[in-house]
Amino acid sequence: EKCEMVDGLPECVQETFSTCWLAGGSHYRSFDGKAFDFMGTCAYTLTTICNPDPTLPAFSVEVKKEGKVNSKVSSIGSITIRVNNVTVTAVHSENGMVRVNNHRSRLPISLSRGKLRIYQKGKSLLIQSNFNLKVLYNWDDHVVIKLPATLSGKVCGMCGN
Repeated sequence: EKCEMVDGLPECVQETFSTCWLAGGSHYRSFDGKAFDFMGTCAYTLTTICNPDPTLPAFSVEVKKEGKVNSKVSSIGSITIRVNNVTVTAVHSENGMVRVNNHRSRLPISLSRGKLRIYQKGKSLLIQSNFNLKVLYNWDDHVVIKLPATLSGKVCGMCGN
C-alpha cells in the first residue's frame, strides 16, 4: 500500500505491480504475460523507459547472456541495473557481492540517500528503488523484475509491456 491524498484526505491505496521473469537463461515471461524462449548470447535490455520523460524515473535492467560449454543453451553471466547515475552489476556466482559503479561491494548497501537499496533476500540479491522497481536475481539463472503498474505502457525491452 501507499498513501495518497484523495479529496484532501490521506488514504491508503493498494499498489499493483507488473512482473517479468527470465528463468534458465532462455525462458521469458513479459510484463503482459507472454511466454517465449530466446537463446541469444549477447547483452540484452530487459526493461527501460521507452521515451525519455522527466516525469518518469530513468532506469534500465540489462542482462548479459553467455553460451554454456557443450550446450546450445545460454546462461546469465551478469545483470546490470542503472538507476539515475548509479550502475549496479551482479556477476554470476559472486554471491553476496555487487559492483557499484565498477567497485566491488559487500551487501547490504544503501545508495543515493536510501533511494536505492541492495541486500540479500534468502539466496538471492534484491535491488529496490524508491519508485518501487524491484529486481531479484539468484546469482545464477533466474531474474524477476517487478514494476509498479503506474509504469505500464511506458517500458520497452525483452520484458516488453
